[in-house]
Amino acid sequence: MILSDRTLKAKIQSGEISIEPFSDEFVQPASYDLHLDKNILVFDTEKHKLIDVKKPVEDLMKKIEINDISGYTLEPGEFVLANVKEVTGVDNKHVGRLEGKSSLARMGLIIHATAGFLDPGNKLRLTLEIANLSPLPIRIYENMKIAQIAFEQLDRDCERPYGSSGLNSKYKGDMTVQASKMWKNF
Repeated sequence: MILSDRTLKAKIQSGEISIEPFSDEFVQPASYDLHLDKNILVFDTEKHKLIDVKKPVEDLMKKIEINDISGYTLEPGEFVLANVKEVTGVDNKHVGRLEGKSSLARMGLIIHATAGFLDPGNKLRLTLEIANLSPLPIRIYENMKIAQIAFEQLDRDCERPYGSSGLNSKYKGDMTVQASKMWKNF
């Protein structure tokens, strides 16, 4: 069951869910608005012509800071990784579900390809997988509302929270945007 605004605020007070910084103005009826951080990762297409999922991709992407005034222009078909400003966390009996904003989706801006899940026991800056599906460039800005997160409660505490031994939790506690670590699965 998705938590209501009242329940979300109570869970923040009790420490079962954390959002830092937190402001009542960003609480929605069943979610919380998240804001775009200034750091993004873009593909370095000058150095690379292929992605091999079995190999580390440390230099596959390069870090760029979004300009305070002019923002960042996402070209049609472009894909970047970014973080939200807020650090979100859940205890062993809650999960978070990252969702897009309808107004941005109506422009063709998608904020997650597939990884929109905050596992029990994790606390981090969520990574956005941003893609421009429109035929026009889209300009994005630091601090803009970019996503929302909804929270759900598990039927009971999970047995092995994210980061537990043997789970291969590659992104536990990340505070800066990270490229794929898929190669660690091989």
